[in-house]
Amino acid sequence: MLFSSPRSRYAEDLLAHAVAGGVTQYVLLGAGLDTFAHRNPHPSLRVFEVDHPATQQWKRELIESTSLAAPHNLSYVPVDFERQSLAAQLQAADFNTAATTFFAWLGVVPYLTLEAFRATVAFSAAQPPGSGLVLDYSQPRSVLSPVEQLAHDSLASRVRLAGESFQLFFTPREIAAELAAFHAIEDIGSQEINARYFSNRTDSLKVLGSAGRFVSAWR
Repeated sequence: MLFSSPRSRYAEDLLAHAVAGGVTQYVLLGAGLDTFAHRNPHPSLRVFEVDHPATQQWKRELIESTSLAAPHNLSYVPVDFERQSLAAQLQAADFNTAATTFFAWLGVVPYLTLEAFRATVAFSAAQPPGSGLVLDYSQPRSVLSPVEQLAHDSLASRVRLAGESFQLFFTPREIAAELAAFHAIEDIGSQEINARYFSNRTDSLKVLGSAGRFVSAWR
């Protein structure tokens, strides 16, 4: 199963649409090793990379060991989602709460508590009209097919051994309720993802299964 590449493509397609509509800030929540800030085709777009302090420091050390220059419009924002305020940490990095903003939250939600998830959704929902949010989420084990349940159990075991257990799952109906403060919600699964990004390929590359889904929403 290929998942990280289409979700980044989906997020960046939405971001391009958002920038065309006037968005001037892009917040990557749980940025990890995302490289967008070094490929940013939007000169006026300010990028904020939000991540756990240890992970962010590791990434910065990797970048410093290469010849990559630090983009002038990139700000690093260290945040432990379970213990720190996203709003406070962004404010310290000169985030403009009056500017329309697009948030990308990829590969993070299953590891959070419901409280931390809702706090971040509430913050993004408090941004000016025209702002948006994209995230990916996983469905509960109970709604998966037997084969997908086996795949879920295997992956859950691996991440647990790595010290980061899965905690949070949603059905499409549940995620829509959590995003009730937004409008124009799009929720897509593997069938829509494959039709959009993997049609007419000759190598059979595609996303498999129904566990993971992408959702976007707008203020």
